[in-house]
This record gives sequence, structure tokens and C-alpha cells, in this order.
Amino acid sequence: MYSSLKLQFPILLALCGAIAGCASTQPVAYGGLASAAQLRPNADDKSGRVPYSYSTTVTLRDYSSIIIDPVLVYRGQDSQFEEVSDEQKDMLAAYMQDEFESRLRHRLRISRDAGWKTLRLKLTLTGAKSSTRFLSTVTRFDLVGGPYNIVQSIRGKEGTFTGSVSYAVELYDANTNLLVSAYVAKQYPSPMNISASLGPMDASKAGIEKGADELLAAFN
Repeated sequence: MYSSLKLQFPILLALCGAIAGCASTQPVAYGGLASAAQLRPNADDKSGRVPYSYSTTVTLRDYSSIIIDPVLVYRGQDSQFEEVSDEQKDMLAAYMQDEFESRLRHRLRISRDAGWKTLRLKLTLTGAKSSTRFLSTVTRFDLVGGPYNIVQSIRGKEGTFTGSVSYAVELYDANTNLLVSAYVAKQYPSPMNISASLGPMDASKAGIEKGADELLAAFN
């Protein structure tokens, strides 16, 4: 028993640090965004995942087409990339482009023309955090991390040693260039999504998928 505790002690110490720092990285109102001046703290968000937003009285359901600009990687000093290489940033941006387009085409016609009832979507990858190899998976099953991650899953919060993705969504009326809606968000998988804990970028990719689903839902 002593040997077992001795082996687990370094993991327990690391886990304590992770638990204390789970909420340390929150999306900010990125100053380099075109919509930065309009973004305000989102009082309606109880999850902490969409802390800043901007909206008008325009109804998204009234639009039938959308132009999706190439996803940008945010280069400002207030970006929130943690242990993510330039190659990984480019990979996540390409993945975001594909996922958002594949979701939105279920509801809107993907267009290249700024016509009537057409939106222009600008997506900006503003941050990402890689998962910690081995620990992101093993702490789903050990005696300390398992119960903690179950509670985090019920609360809709982040798991231990798991990555995430932060991004900005800006929606413009393509015909008038009027900013219709904007927000910054942070997404991450459920702590009990084991497959999203395996690779260093799997959690960020799962977060992108969730973000695409949530934007699609806003049109319904």
C-alpha cells in the first residue's frame, strides 16, 4: 500500500495544481478584433464560456445564405495560446473552417456573393491549450481525478490536464456590412470524453465541434 501511495504522490501533487488552475485561462475581449469596441460582458452567460458578446435586434433566422471568410489566427499580444506551435494553430484554423462550414450548410446556403439575406461570418482563432499527454487520460480513472472529473462533467466545466480552444465569432450583414452579432468563446470537451483526452490537440478539436454546433443552434 505504501508503494502504491508513493507512486501516486507526484500525480496527486500535479493534480492539485491543475485543480487550482482550472479556471485560470478565460477568454478576453481581444483588442485586435474588429468588433472589440462593441463587445460587452455577457450577463446572460452562466457557463463562463461566452463572457463577451454583442447583439442587435436582427434575427439570424431571417437569413438564408452565408459567406464564410477564411479563419484567421489571432496575432495580438492578448492571444491565449498555451504550448501550441504555429503548425498546430494552422491545423486548428483549417479544422475550424471545415467544421463550421459543414454544420452551417445544414441550415444556410454557403455563398460567395453579398446578396439579399446573406450573412458574412468571420471566425478568429484566438487561443488554444494542448492536453497534457498521459495525465489528461489517467486522471479520468485514478482515485482523485476520477471523482473530480465526474463533478466537473456534471457542472459543465473543464477536466484536469485537458486542452481547450478560444475563438471569436463576428457576423455581418453581407449587403450592408452591419455587425449583427459577435462573441468570444472558450470551448472544451466533457471531462468524461476519453477520446478527446488522448492527443494533445484532440480536446481543442472537440471544442471546435461544440462551437460549430452552438452557432448552428442560434439559427434555429
